[in-house]
Formats: sequence, C-alpha cells, structure tokens
Amino acid sequence: MTASTFAIEVPDLLIARARRRDLGAFEEIYRLFNRPVYTLALRILNHESEAFDVLQDTFLKAFEQLESYRFDAPFWAWLRKIAVNAALGRVRGRRDFVELEALEEHSGDDPLQAATSAEVAQLLQQLPTVSRAVLWLYHVEGYSHEEIAQSFERSVSFSKSQVARAGAKLRALLAEDEIWTPAPIPC
Repeated sequence: MTASTFAIEVPDLLIARARRRDLGAFEEIYRLFNRPVYTLALRILNHESEAFDVLQDTFLKAFEQLESYRFDAPFWAWLRKIAVNAALGRVRGRRDFVELEALEEHSGDDPLQAATSAEVAQLLQQLPTVSRAVLWLYHVEGYSHEEIAQSFERSVSFSKSQVARAGAKLRALLAEDEIWTPAPIPC
C-alpha cells in the first residue's frame, strides 16, 4: 500500500494567521490538504460525493476549531484526525456497516507484495466499508490498533481481526484475478 499524503509541514506562522481568521492563510492550508483529505475520505467511503462532503465538513470544522490546535503535535495529524472522524461518522451511519468474517489462511508467496497500487486500490473498493476503512487507517495512515479501536468505539481485537481478514480477502480477490488473467505466451 502507499504511504499517507498527510505528512505536510505547515509553518506555525501560517497557522497563526489562519487562527486570526486570515482567509488567505486558511485558503493556503486548504490548498495543501484538500487532496489528502479527499483521498482519505474516498478510500474509506468508496463514494465520491460523500468524500467531497467529508472534505467540506473537515475544513469547516477545522476553521471553527482552529483555536483548539495546540502546536504540540504536527498540524497535519490534527487535521487528519478531524477528517478520519468525519469519514467514520458517515461509515457508522450507513446501512452497509458490514465487517468481514474469518477467511481461510493464505499460504505461500504473498500476492499483495507483487500487486501494483492501482490493483490494490481497485480491490479495496470490493471490501465492506468497515474493513476497507480499518485497513486503510492501519496500513496507509499509520494508525495503531488502539487508535482504530477508539475511533470505532470497539476493542483492539476488532481492529486486529479486521486488518487480518481484509488482508486475506484482498489476497483472495487478487488470486481470483490471477486465475482469469491469461498467462503470457513464451516466445
């Protein structure tokens, strides 16, 4: 999987200007983070218009709560938490709040290691919303199982099992794709 695109350093001066309600400064922050916020929401929700709504909700909340940012952690981490909470709020409100059940264990070479980012992104769309969100938060955004469990108001074992099951499901889906992919003809 790819790495999070949120780790963008923001000068303290820019944040201070935005806190004074300098709209130009806030626009600069928006331009830095609109793509990472949208991408995160899209990967979690798998729905473009909902991801756009999360983008708007995230920046409205950030603008409203900018005074609460304390400079003791990177700004991007603070903003990412707002975006994750906005996206997960939508996940919890969905009717398709489904988790993966246990799958057979995979043995042998890991097909996910050889998969391209585009293949993995396409396969992620086939996972249930909760499993996709947990997998994305863990592998791409770098959330710990404890942080994921807290975000979903569940146990740590919930996070661990969803990561394991989603990984197994991705491997199974990748293996299915390989079955249908014709082998190259040797020259």
